Amino acid sequence: MKFTLLKTDQASGARLGELTTSRGSVSTPTFMPVATQAAVKAVGPDSISQAGAGILLANAYHLHFKPGEDLVASMGGLHKFMNWGGLIITDSGGYQVFSLPNRTIDEEGVRFKAEKGGQPVLFTPESSMEIQRKLGADIAMAFDECVAYPTPHPYAKQAMERTLRWLARCKKNWLDAGGLETGQALFGIVQGSTFSDLRKASTEATAAFDLPGIAVGGLSVGEGLEVMNEVLSHTTPYLPVDKPRYLMGVGLPEDVLAAVDSGMDMMDCVIPTKYARTSVVFTRVGRMRLDNAQYRKDKFPLDTSCGCDVCGHYTRAYIHHLFNAGEVLGHTLASIHNIHFYMTLMADIRKAIQEDRFAAFKTDFLAAYLRSDKKNRLVR
Repeated sequence: MKFTLLKTDQASGARLGELTTSRGSVSTPTFMPVATQAAVKAVGPDSISQAGAGILLANAYHLHFKPGEDLVASMGGLHKFMNWGGLIITDSGGYQVFSLPNRTIDEEGVRFKAEKGGQPVLFTPESSMEIQRKLGADIAMAFDECVAYPTPHPYAKQAMERTLRWLARCKKNWLDAGGLETGQALFGIVQGSTFSDLRKASTEATAAFDLPGIAVGGLSVGEGLEVMNEVLSHTTPYLPVDKPRYLMGVGLPEDVLAAVDSGMDMMDCVIPTKYARTSVVFTRVGRMRLDNAQYRKDKFPLDTSCGCDVCGHYTRAYIHHLFNAGEVLGHTLASIHNIHFYMTLMADIRKAIQEDRFAAFKTDFLAAYLRSDKKNRLVR
């Protein structure tokens, strides 16, 4: 894997780059739709590709239990299994494991009971790496301890230090298996909750492992945009300049713009499709909830400025009908549109960075988007 930093915006930390693997290239900053169980909910791979997505995120924890990494490997790996020609990054399962009830954490790993059957399970840095290797992702994430928000400083420090020790084990396992020669890159994850001293220490220590990329974890756990921005201000100054930077689990358009402004290159979130399944679609003038009665006779497309197939062929009235009738096609059409919205937003962001006008683009975008959002009472 190779990352090339092409340009940094003159008035912000926004970066333009290119992430290249043997499978292909992705321009950054990029947003990655989430395919938790080897599928983006309600949307096929062709529609995702046509929207402009070049990389998806799948989840090692969920795929371990269904259908199992050995079965995926026997099918030729995750790309062939889900018929996806772009890049794939796999979450280590850390976030899912630490959100489970009745789990116990020790130096070896995390112990819990399987949701189905209740059998005891032990997730370790080594087992997470082995699962991701068998899945065949282009980028694997190190196994980390993600703490809740808020968290007391002593426990955040303990979890951050354990994450670094686990990262050493992940790197050893990755190198013993062949490292980059396997075709799979490894990213370490910065932790430290909301504490500036822990974020600085974690970032510097994680960067010292000199892995192909680095991620910022432990955000998008309920802290809000203002706190996220503050944490990033204590983190990004210590991130390597020449490595791709991945902010995990972000987010709404305003979160994405803030992340890019701070110098992040990669983001992922379930929001585009999760919101779509509740009839909420994104437009340049804010969000719309399509099951509202005001759209029952609306002949306009979802977004009059959008070039996606959904906006080219369907009205708000029709998609309103689909949601009110309980037709799953409504989920699909809204999801396709939302993914296209995010991909178009990222393309416009990259163009603005190239032309040294990202700050102005961000201001203009948010002025139109948030004003209508507040009017429709769909603010966070």
